[in-house]
Amino acid sequence: MLKMNTTSKYNLVTILGPTATGKTSLAANLAIKIEGEIISADSRQVYRGMDIGTGKDFGDYIVNGVEVPSHLLDIEDPGIHYNVYRFQSDFIESFEDIRSRGKFPLLCGGSGLYLEAVLKDYKLIQVPPDKELRSKLEGKSLSELIEILKNLKPALHNKTDVETDRRAIRAIEIENYYRKNPEMEPLLPELKSLNIGVKVDRETRRHRISKRLNQRLNEGMLEEVQKLIGSGLTPEQLIYYGLEYKYLTLHLTGRLSYQEMFEQLEIAIHQFAKRQMTWFRGMEKRGTNIHWVDGMLPMEEKLQIILELLYK
Repeated sequence: MLKMNTTSKYNLVTILGPTATGKTSLAANLAIKIEGEIISADSRQVYRGMDIGTGKDFGDYIVNGVEVPSHLLDIEDPGIHYNVYRFQSDFIESFEDIRSRGKFPLLCGGSGLYLEAVLKDYKLIQVPPDKELRSKLEGKSLSELIEILKNLKPALHNKTDVETDRRAIRAIEIENYYRKNPEMEPLLPELKSLNIGVKVDRETRRHRISKRLNQRLNEGMLEEVQKLIGSGLTPEQLIYYGLEYKYLTLHLTGRLSYQEMFEQLEIAIHQFAKRQMTWFRGMEKRGTNIHWVDGMLPMEEKLQIILELLYK
């Protein structure tokens, strides 16, 4: 095991990439090498009980019988609105805690906005609900809400903002609040992050996505969604979380057959992975330096590449 090297110019390693590229396993293996702990950057893995559908592969955190400590998994109940502001705040707390114990923080995930909010030090403010605004927007169609949002924010970076009426209303609420309130002073500590992108070729990624979808359905993903509905969550609340929770809920409520659900979900995950790569390429254009590593390389080769970059 390598001790944390004081000659490294970095105080954080960020491992990012689209879904099904093996990010978590790589992060865990690296953590063992450098006495690190993982901070998850996944917008849905924060929720308890949403395990199979969000891809919490807990086995990936165990390397040679050793469990790598992780942060920001299972920290909120489903139905509660977790957002990028809260993530930024929770990241700071986890980062400083890990560093205070002499360990090395590794940020790992595929939620581009969450990653960039930390790496680019976005200045964010917490946006409270605006009941008056919500009342005015109630009853408007999704297309009307999108037009309102576009007037406030011409460049819609996050397409998930307009997937449902609820998301669109919340996005309008946030943009409206930003216009009325000054930004907070930055809270983030100075980050010197080595950014590692994990990529595989398109066909390999498509194969992995399809294989993993079948595997998760066999592991009980449908039963997981049914259990969440049984716990008191409404179908609309689950649809809000998109992808697996959206399509499985539509199936369970009779709006899609099993085959329709599977086919539409498979397409949606492939499209999601493509959007993730588009976001990461955009991060590079906006000034984030990412070192891309071939996800098909043997684990030891990938680790050697990263360690050489980290301690050169």
